[in-house]
Amino acid sequence: MSPVRRCSRTACGRPAVATLTYVYADSTAVLGPLATYAEPHCYDLCAEHGERLTAPRGWEVVRLTDSSVPTRHSADDLEALANAVREAARPHDRGQDGTVRGPRTADPVEVARRGHLRVLRSPDS
Repeated sequence: MSPVRRCSRTACGRPAVATLTYVYADSTAVLGPLATYAEPHCYDLCAEHGERLTAPRGWEVVRLTDSSVPTRHSADDLEALANAVREAARPHDRGQDGTVRGPRTADPVEVARRGHLRVLRSPDS
């Protein structure tokens, strides 16, 4: 017996990535992350069959996402990160009096400490 669970669809041999469960009382089909072990009244589906899943007329399909799997970042996320790094590395303008103009004019001031934790207050406040 193979340690990898396969898709429950007939003639499909791809590895399963999701588990389909029917809730007959609510007329709902729930497609979620692959169950820990195979259940007798659930169906394991591969990625292709999970994406193409449809339910009978009048039924609702609920797709649950697995929060333990890291989400894929879009190009916009990566571009925003790169812009933030560029902005942080950019030198700030100096005023006529030699002071640095920018988002931070002075370091925060420590007002309290407990163990390794510190309470900092912005010098502007």
